[in-house]
Amino acid sequence: MSECKNSSSTHGILHDLPENIKKLIDGKPYKTDNVGLSGSKIFVFDDYVLKIETVRDKAIRGQNDETVRVMRWLEGKLPVPKVICYECDNNAECDGGHQYLLMSRVSGKMSCDTYYLERPRELVRLLASALKMLWSIDVQGCPRNRTIEMELEEAKFRVENNLVDVSDSEPETFGKDGFENPAALLHWLQEHKPDYEPVLSHGDFCLPNVFIEDGRINGFIDLGDTGIGDKWRDIALCYRSLKHNFDGTYGGKVYPDFNPDMLFEELGIEPDREKIRFYILLDELY
Repeated sequence: MSECKNSSSTHGILHDLPENIKKLIDGKPYKTDNVGLSGSKIFVFDDYVLKIETVRDKAIRGQNDETVRVMRWLEGKLPVPKVICYECDNNAECDGGHQYLLMSRVSGKMSCDTYYLERPRELVRLLASALKMLWSIDVQGCPRNRTIEMELEEAKFRVENNLVDVSDSEPETFGKDGFENPAALLHWLQEHKPDYEPVLSHGDFCLPNVFIEDGRINGFIDLGDTGIGDKWRDIALCYRSLKHNFDGTYGGKVYPDFNPDMLFEELGIEPDREKIRFYILLDELY
């Protein structure tokens, strides 16, 4: 995060906010959050988080509306940010306009904090408990259902519209020993769909999106893909996130003698390597 110098810059950057939001945060110091790849503008206050997103088309508007419905549905079920205010700007359709989501701030440390990376057994135990918390939720009435077919349709749209950033992929995914291009990967995914095991899925279960406080899971953030989804999607992304936080891919520091298979020990399940590979490869198209 980069610290703002004083509240005067709040007026410079956030001067066009809806009045309902402005009156809650006006004059308060904040930080900008540069963690993640969403492309949204994130402003972190002592007690609130404000997410501002430019809406390029009605599909994005609909996705954001759905995310807010999921967040409201999850209140009281899981430790997630509370929606304080959600508004569009003066453009009624929001096409080319902005959406503003003001939510409560989740306290605690990201699970990729150095404290937890230096205590891998404690970290993996907590992450396993976080996954079990998600799976324990009755999904009846959940506003979003992300089946494998829906995931692949969205991936197809991204491939056909050249929205896939191959430079951000795993080194072995594309190239000499991998897939020729995103279209070839998409074809492989379409031909190798695994069995579907629906649960409440976070959708982007990586370490920065899970907060820990006082030795327990205190919150889940970045809920843009949360809904009914396959159990192994979260396991796969958690596995990859653990691996790369410990091998130095993320953060640059290597923590030796860590085996991400510890996750399966804590979950009490056998790893399904094929499903893990499928969901990591699917994520390469997002």
